[in-house]
Amino acid sequence: MTSHKFRQVGPALLLLTLLGFSVSCKKDKEEPAPEPEKASRTELTADSIFLYAKEVYLWNESLPDYNTFNPRKYATADEEGGFRQELFAITRYAKDPATGQSYELDTDNPNGIKYSYITNTENANPVAAIASRLSSVDLEGNGYDLGMDVGFYGVATSADAYRIYVLDVSPNSPAAKAGIVRGDVIQSVNGRTLGANFTAEKSFLDDVFFSSTVSTAALTGTKRGGTPFNLTLTRSSYKSSPVHLDTVYTAGTKKIGYLVFSEFSTGSNAVARLNDSFSEFAAAGVTDLIVDLRYNGGGYVSTAEHLTNLIAPATVDGQVMFTERFNTLMQNKQAPILKNLPLLNDQDQIQYSGEKMLTYADADYTIAGNTSKFSKKGNLRNLTNVVFITTDGTASASELVINNLKPHMNVKTVGETSYGKPVGFFPLRIDKYDVYMSMFESRNSKGEGGYYFGIKPDAEAFDDPRYAFGDLGEESLATAYAYLVRGSFTSSLGAISSMNQSRGLKPKALQHAGKSLSKGFKGMIEDRIRR
Repeated sequence: MTSHKFRQVGPALLLLTLLGFSVSCKKDKEEPAPEPEKASRTELTADSIFLYAKEVYLWNESLPDYNTFNPRKYATADEEGGFRQELFAITRYAKDPATGQSYELDTDNPNGIKYSYITNTENANPVAAIASRLSSVDLEGNGYDLGMDVGFYGVATSADAYRIYVLDVSPNSPAAKAGIVRGDVIQSVNGRTLGANFTAEKSFLDDVFFSSTVSTAALTGTKRGGTPFNLTLTRSSYKSSPVHLDTVYTAGTKKIGYLVFSEFSTGSNAVARLNDSFSEFAAAGVTDLIVDLRYNGGGYVSTAEHLTNLIAPATVDGQVMFTERFNTLMQNKQAPILKNLPLLNDQDQIQYSGEKMLTYADADYTIAGNTSKFSKKGNLRNLTNVVFITTDGTASASELVINNLKPHMNVKTVGETSYGKPVGFFPLRIDKYDVYMSMFESRNSKGEGGYYFGIKPDAEAFDDPRYAFGDLGEESLATAYAYLVRGSFTSSLGAISSMNQSRGLKPKALQHAGKSLSKGFKGMIEDRIRR
């Protein structure tokens, strides 16, 4: 199985794409071909976004014809904004019969798209993008920001009062080097005292913590241990690791491994780090496992497959892990527009079969050709119990790992219902844009998938920002740990309640409408194209 990624091949691709459509449409009297020679570059790009969707979008059969949709109305002065509106319009047609709403409806942001997105490859900021929000670390481990995620939590003094907790810190980032850790409380930024009125301060918070423009932030606050701090962070480039913590707990005869994994980055960034963690688990004699995916929005399918193979017992070797299901046109090789995308390898070299240049149209999109099987990795070979910690930020490739393992071992989830993203994609390069449209749905060996509303936890638990990762006083981890030790969730509730009371009242997370200032990639990228 060969791994491929798509890369820029030049602006001529755009015209070839449209010409390919024009030839195919001459037989269709109801849908005359557009005239590329009379169109602007922006109009051609708008055309191509729609024409690709007609052939490769997972729910392509729901889309109208070219004239009805009229993609060129999205060729606006705000080029990127227009294309995002076009993609939004494309995603409104297919309806989930369970709700009557779009599969891609983002309930937290009805004007946004839950899965598909578009990004400008000429963006000078070397970070991954989703919609208009820049993530802290891209899927190759590159960061260019302050290096921390924060959350907003209500307090009892008033309905709009809140507290800013540091949720996570990227390794090697400016925040990490300055000693910022999960559980620190930020009280002022650049001289502005915060916490009195979330509604009035929301825009400022968004600019400081979740935009790509802030270069310096002077922070004051209180460390997790209660001591004050006063420091200044300056945005800079850094190389991060997706493994934020690994450790082993001893509970009687049990050895419980704990892994905090932040994103399914490329194999070159993630695989060696995951292998190191699981080698340590094996050496320690780990019998049970907790995988903390509470802020993991997904990433590369190949990395998710590797983690699945590290966790799975050796007895499942050779059995079906999961399948990817593309639309009927793609399965039947009836998506000729893909002939315009040369198939490139990891070194950006065009692939050939003899003298023939290979394109994405040569790839195999059948279910049989997109069935992945278990191939056990590492020396941790006899796990039977694994608990995943999830929140509404746990998405896509994270959910794929959970779903992959459910038919083959005792899998439990703790925390909040996950994001709900059983679909994935590979990038379509259209002029200077990478367009990620939902292209396939993943299902496990039992044919189970379709978790568009997320994966519900077996035991609800609060993501308590006052505690460090690995602190058994933190509710989510304590609940997972108690289950592995005692074999049930109910027996842990009293202990958790006691711990919370001993350390103060539990902070209340603001409602989604208020705490939706979030960055981070949510997606599942297929970088292995079979042929």
